[in-house]
Order: sequence, then C-alpha cells, then structure tokens
Amino acid sequence: MVDPTAKEDLSSTWDSSLCDDVQALFKEMKSESCSHKGMLVWNLQRKVEVNPSCSLSIISILVQKLEKTLTTVSKLHEKKTYMSVNPVLHTLYYVVIQSGVTIPKGLYHKAYECLGKLLILPSPYSAVALHTLRSIKMEMTAPGSLYLKRVIAEQNIKSEHFAAREKVFVLADPAVFSVSLEATVKAYLEVSRRLTNTRTMEKSVLFRVLETGLGTTCQSSRLAQALEVLEDHDVRQYFQDVVETVKQSLQHGPGSRADYLKGLKQIYKHILAASEKDVLHDEQGPVYSTTVPLPEMNFLMWTDEEMLWNLLTDFALPSGSNSIKDDKERISRDSGIVKDLKDSDEAEQLPYTAQKTLRERRNALKNSKSAEKLSLMEEKMKEDVTGNLLLLKEERSHTARVVVLGDDSTLGKLTKAYYIIRKKEAKRNMLTKKLDLQLYYIPVSDAEASPSSPDESRLSLASCLERVDPWYSVNVSSLGAAIPTLPELPSVSRKPTELSLYLLDTLCYYLRCGTQPVNLPVYSVKMTLSNSDLASVEELFVSHLEADIPDFRHLKDRQQREPSVRQKKSSVELFGVVLSVNYTKATLSKRDVKGEASMTWRVVITSEPAASASGESYLAARFDSLNPAYNTKIETRNISIRTMEQRTLCVCLDKDPRRIYTNVQKIEISPCLDPGCTIRCRYSIGSEQELPLSKYLDKVMSLPINSFSGVSM
Repeated sequence: MVDPTAKEDLSSTWDSSLCDDVQALFKEMKSESCSHKGMLVWNLQRKVEVNPSCSLSIISILVQKLEKTLTTVSKLHEKKTYMSVNPVLHTLYYVVIQSGVTIPKGLYHKAYECLGKLLILPSPYSAVALHTLRSIKMEMTAPGSLYLKRVIAEQNIKSEHFAAREKVFVLADPAVFSVSLEATVKAYLEVSRRLTNTRTMEKSVLFRVLETGLGTTCQSSRLAQALEVLEDHDVRQYFQDVVETVKQSLQHGPGSRADYLKGLKQIYKHILAASEKDVLHDEQGPVYSTTVPLPEMNFLMWTDEEMLWNLLTDFALPSGSNSIKDDKERISRDSGIVKDLKDSDEAEQLPYTAQKTLRERRNALKNSKSAEKLSLMEEKMKEDVTGNLLLLKEERSHTARVVVLGDDSTLGKLTKAYYIIRKKEAKRNMLTKKLDLQLYYIPVSDAEASPSSPDESRLSLASCLERVDPWYSVNVSSLGAAIPTLPELPSVSRKPTELSLYLLDTLCYYLRCGTQPVNLPVYSVKMTLSNSDLASVEELFVSHLEADIPDFRHLKDRQQREPSVRQKKSSVELFGVVLSVNYTKATLSKRDVKGEASMTWRVVITSEPAASASGESYLAARFDSLNPAYNTKIETRNISIRTMEQRTLCVCLDKDPRRIYTNVQKIEISPCLDPGCTIRCRYSIGSEQELPLSKYLDKVMSLPINSFSGVSM
C-alpha cells in the first residue's frame, strides 16, 4: 500500500525547489560576476514548458513575493524596496501566458488583488503592474485568450475577429558581424521557421484554449485524437468558432465567463462528434505543445539606410493596391522640391494646369490631409502625457518588432534611419496610422571592453540601459555577450539544439515583455567645412562625438611614447588658443558661456540621457590637452566649437569609422528637433505660425529603445 504522505512530501520538495529557483533568479539580478545571468530565467521557462503543472506553484510563489514587497514599501517608502517588482511582474505574466493548465480562480483573485495594490507605485512600476493586471483580468474572463491573441498576431493567422499582425525583423550590423558569425546566427534563428505550421498552430490553439477553459471536464487525450483526424477545413471552422467565442467574451466583460465556458463546451462536443468514426480509442493521441510557439525571425544584414523604411512599407502597405503603390513611389522619389516634380514622369504626363498646381506647392504638404499632418504630433502628445501609446496602438493593425544587433555605431545608424522615417511621415503619413514600430537593441561587439578607458567602450548606451533596467542586463546583455561565442550549428541537425532554443526563447522573452521604452536623446550637429564644395553638412548622433586636430596627433603620439617627459611652459605659447567655444550651461540658470581652449588636441562629447542622469539629458564635453593640467570638462545641451589659426578638425560620430568628416572648421551641436513636430499652419500668404498648442509639446527627438522597466519618472 502506498503511503498517502509520500505525494505530499514530493509536492513539498518540488515547491521548495521552485521557491529556491525563484529566489536565486532575483538574487542573480544583482550579481555582476555571473557570465550567464539569463540562464536562470531560461531554465525556469523550460521547467514550465516541460511540466506545465508547476506553473501553479510558481505563480503562488511570485504573488507571495509581491505581497512581501508591498509590506516593505509601505514601511520604508524607499525606491530600492521596489526595484525588483518589474522582474517579478514580467515573470508572472510570462508564466501565465505559457502555462497550459487551468489556473484556479482563487489564485487569480489573489494575484489580481495584489496587482491592484501595486498601482500606487510610481511609473514605470505602476505601468507594468497595470499591464499585468489587465492580462490577469483577461484570463479570468476568458481562460486561454492571452495565448490565442498572441499566437494569432505572431503567426499572422488570418482571422476576421482579430486583425492584429506582427513581424520580427532582426537586423545585424556588417561592421560588427563577420561572415562566419552572420551564417551562425542566421542558422540559429531560422530554426523558428521549421517549427511553425499554420494548421498545426490552429490545432494547438484549439487544444490549449479548450483544455484551459474546460479543465477536468476536458479529456485531453481524446481531444488530441479528434483534432488529429479532422479535415483541414473543419479545423479552420472550429478555430474561427473559438476565436469568435473569445472575442465576444472579452467584449462583454467579466460577467460573461459562464457563457464563454458554455460556448467552449459546445465546440468541444462538436469536435468529438465530428471525429467519432475515425478515432481509435485504444491509441494514444498526439502531444500538442501548450506553450506559445516561436514567431518567425527574419534575419538580415543591415546594409542600407533605406532598408528599414522599405521593410516596414512592404509589411504594412502591401503592393496589391494601386493607390498604395503610387503613394510608395511618390514618397521614394519626391522630396517636395520643384526640380523633383519637374523631372518626374508623372508631372510630364499631366496637363499644364495640373503641373502648375503641383509645382507651386510647398514642402510637399499641400495635398495631404490635415488629419495626417497632426497624427505624428498626436502620437508625441500621448507619449508625453501617458508615457506610453496604449490608446494609439490599439487602433493599429500591424506591429513591426525591429531588433538591432550591434554596438554604439549601430544605434547611430538606427537613429538616422528612424529620423528618415519620421521625416517622410511628416510629409505624407502612411506608416504611422497603420503601423506600430517597436525598437529593440541587443548589444553585440567584436571588441573586448576596456574598463580602464571608457572612451574605448563601444557599448556605452548598453551600459546606460543596464543602469536604468537591471533586468535588461540579466536577459539581454547576457544574450548579446553569448552571441559572438556561439558554435557553428551542424547543418544536418533537424532538431533545435539547447543553445538555439536559449537564443530564440530569450529573444522572444525580450520581444514579449520588453514593452517599456527608454528614450535616448538625439543631437544634431552642423559641420562647417573648408576646401569643400559643400559649405556645411548636417548630421545626427545619439551617443558620442569625437573631434581631434590632426596637426597635433604626432605630438600626442610622442607624449604617449615618452610619458616621463615633462611639459614645458613654452608649450602654451607654442599652441596659444586652439579652439573657441560657446555653450549653454546645463543648469537651472542656462547661462551662456564663451571661452577658449589652449593646448587642446581632442574634444570628446558624450550623451548623458535623463534615464541614467538625475534630471534632464545633457552632453558631457571633455577637452583633452597635451598637458593634463589644462584638461577641462563641461556639461551642456548646446555647444559651438570653432578652430583658430586655419586649423581643422577630424570628426567621428557614434564611434563609427564609416561616419568620419575631415577639414571641419566649426561644429554646432544642439538637441535634434522631431520632424513630426515641425508642422505649421498657414494663416495668410507669406506668413506662417506654429500651431496653437505646439509650444507645450516637447519637440526634441529621441530614439525609443524597449526595455523591461523603462525610465522612472
């Protein structure tokens, strides 16, 4: 006879083991010495996938941890007491969406009450708590709905009830990725394509939703057998029935749970009845995975600035419509300048009166609707007020998740591409009203970091994101560090390896839970050139600008070879005043300062985002002298530097050797204005005024990189 206490002891041991895993997971977040921080998160996810029943214990442990955090916060009222809230919330959400078992209503109610109390926390903790609370509420109303909506969107399954479509673009920088690393990462990511099939997905959704909703009344093995023998058109019909049932339940709210379960039971009975003749009752049915399947990863080498724009338009604006095709062609070649219109075939074929009307327009905005003009500003306003774009996102049917792999120079490249998109959308709104663009960043470098010299680090913005969001460091930075060391994937291997699953699962975790943006400020730089056909060049940078005087490089090299040689006083007379500097202090006074720099051979300007700085974003400018006694540091938001005595500067942007400018006499740096916020209204001919409410709008452009926590307000 089996001892009845044996099962209780086993269950207690299992819960104790899971509790230890969860505790180790959040302690690991504070450990800087561990090189595989993300492995603990991934191992916990794998346990839920292998043994879905353990999700009940994990949810209970996570809710208890949140309750302890609430108690601590109410006593101490310190920020450090709730720093671990977001990682716990993301883990809770992910376990719920990945769990394939019925979660008791009592456990859901306990989690719901705890999440409601977390809404008193400041942003972004309350924002993540609200997102998790809404997800829990959705599952309480219609069990399995979170899974269903995510699969339909990620797998692009056609449905007349949920129109959401998502696509993942993974863009790698050729300057960082070697040919061999490109082939390796591509092979790892393409595993996701072999694991997806529309009919299999629909059967998995049917199985998961019916099993989760009906609980013990659902005969899982019998249902799996029935789904296996059904014809494809029958599977499609039952799938649509379940989708419709879910949508109706979510529309009617929590009070419709009974009707929802009744509807699922009817569909379940119809499936069993339709397959009764073909099912062999003595055979075991197939095993359907109840975890969310991997989305398709489109891995590409990022070779062209226009590449991102083309990918987004091809996804959100299919070329099947003639009007859309014409719009895409017009944007690609028309800058709004009279010359562009005159040379285009379209203008030549139009009657004279039509040509005249087109040529007289200004800024290519005459034919665009006023609602389109204001949509970018509306987006900016909603972002400024709420910190997110939940209302606006619900109106969009397409979501493009763009993952960029590289270093600081890659983010500089992304900044330019993002600016081009905003500029084109300001002229004619095509993407913004239909596409939700989400940007993700995985830091990958081909060079080892130098802790002794921060200037040599090519992952400075990644360090900023890590300071803002430790959970980003645990999951994303550790993944980025592992990518260059990935072994080559055997071409004969049909089953995914453990490393390929780690890469894909961790990337999916970032895509699904990284919903809070960190806004990195963008700066414009105007460079006045000498000995050039161009009077000036305007550029952008997001992390770093370095300008040195080529005439002094040999002196600096000699000083580095002979560090013991003391600087002579005559050196000051030899150099004299090298640079003239005008800047605005990054203080409350914002006082304008004029100065001169002697013996300076290099200027290093780095961006300090508000996310990592206390207060507003600013630029830290360091003037390096051959004599360290003359080194100077300033903090500013606007700065102008001009060379003296016919000397010139060599300027490098975002540590990118592809963006070096020589023979520069003057540089002027200021926060970059968002093209979407520069729209003006015309009251009379010859005079323009800003829109009435635009003066209350933050017009500075920023690059929104998704993280797990975002910025604390």
